[in-house]
Amino acid sequence: MFRFILPCLLLAASMLFSGQASAKIVAHIDISQQRLYLYVNGAKRATWPVSTARRGYRTPRGSYHPYWLNKNHRSSIYRGAPMPYSVFFRGGYAIHGTNEVSRLGRPVSHGCIRLHPASAATLFNLIRKHGYRNTRIRITN
Repeated sequence: MFRFILPCLLLAASMLFSGQASAKIVAHIDISQQRLYLYVNGAKRATWPVSTARRGYRTPRGSYHPYWLNKNHRSSIYRGAPMPYSVFFRGGYAIHGTNEVSRLGRPVSHGCIRLHPASAATLFNLIRKHGYRNTRIRITN
């Protein structure tokens, strides 16, 4: 009888705790489209316009995990420019909010990925809730 009950209890416990497991977050930035596609557990949740690197600058391509979040970051390079809801993923590169929302959808940055502040806050809070290791930032042409 225990041979049957124990596996059932283990299965029930794993199902109970799996509901509390962290979601898998993917922020896919398509540079050619100037869009960020947000996926949570494989389902598309949002599409947002972004601004990536303008001519003469570069936004790195590849796949990354975020390594640092800073809600009220200011640039140490560009005269203290506000970078709200910064999600750093490679060196000094980050996804962050911008005050220049009218320029979203066009490449105008020095390499970071700019978002509307409300969108940046949503992404920031999802990552904070579900964790760096459960988040993938994918940047493609």
